[in-house]
Amino acid sequence: MDLAALADRLERISVGYAAREGIDRDDDWFLLKLLEELGELTQIQLARSGRSRDRGYTPDGLDERLAEECADVLGHVLLFARRNGVDLAGALEAKWFRWEQQA
Repeated sequence: MDLAALADRLERISVGYAAREGIDRDDDWFLLKLLEELGELTQIQLARSGRSRDRGYTPDGLDERLAEECADVLGHVLLFARRNGVDLAGALEAKWFRWEQQA
């Protein structure tokens, strides 16, 4: 998967969303939106693990929401990195994949 191409696709969607909702996607917005999505992922995981209310979802519904919230978090990480000029593929190579030979 090409992370830069994926981030470009997400950018087009995010720009359209912001235009429809009247949102100013300034530098702070990218990080705050990521944190919002991480909070929603946390809520769903707490519900899935029985440490909060189920919010009216079935176990399968909670699993579906978990996948959706993981996608939201990943999407906003990609958007945040794109906004800040971070080469995520390169950063993953340098930070994580250099350890593959030791695994």
